[in-house]
Amino acid sequence: MIRVVLVDDQAIVRTGFRVVLETAGGIEVVGEASGGREAVDVVRRTRPDVVVMDVRMPGGDGIEATRAIVDARVGFDGVGLEGGRLEGGGLGGGGLDGDRSGGSGRGAGPWTADGQEARVGSAGAPAVLVATTFDLDEYVFGALEAGASGFVLKDVEPDEFVGAVRALASGRAAIDGATTRRVIAEFTRRRRASAVEPSPDVLTERERELVRLLGEGLSNDEIGERLVVETSTVKSHLTRITTKLGTRDRLQTVVWAYRSGLLP
Repeated sequence: MIRVVLVDDQAIVRTGFRVVLETAGGIEVVGEASGGREAVDVVRRTRPDVVVMDVRMPGGDGIEATRAIVDARVGFDGVGLEGGRLEGGGLGGGGLDGDRSGGSGRGAGPWTADGQEARVGSAGAPAVLVATTFDLDEYVFGALEAGASGFVLKDVEPDEFVGAVRALASGRAAIDGATTRRVIAEFTRRRRASAVEPSPDVLTERERELVRLLGEGLSNDEIGERLVVETSTVKSHLTRITTKLGTRDRLQTVVWAYRSGLLP
């Protein structure tokens, strides 16, 4: 069962999303919030697999809430919102550092979404899906830079919305191919003057091959089938890759691959 938290300042939007998701089956809406501060608290309490986040809410706190939710390594105690910014960091303390096995219950290992690998660099934080009435703009880019794993327009077809939630829960980014190119192009433009990034040479040939498959949008299972290895082996490779590159998740890894020339 995929656990979802809905964050939107309009109750009618949250109600519509809830109906679509719970009608699809295999998805449970475990919490709702109308603002960033409330969203962080709800996520801390409910430990969802996916957070559907409106980043254009009054106060402009959706991006900061995304950053706090994704960056679960930072301690969390009495987070406050002042001037549109979340203070107090991420979601440690009460915590997002437990385990979710198959999307329900708790175990001893790192918290994962539906059995997929924990999101490296985020201590297993939930994936954030941005829902917006606008196409790519500063808010969407801000949320993606803060760690969101994808975005959908609010007028998307119900099946596509459900598919995006399922994609994030299974560890994949939810951005269509054409849009991904635009996201990567913009990220490249913004970071062109940043510090020198790791060369593809830091990766082994097998790791570079795996990154190329990530660029095709394949899931862990699909990559395993292509490489004829177990899914657990794919997860181990992904962990090593993101550690070597210093990337937060699959989307950032693919962005790095385009910027470094590993992907055309």
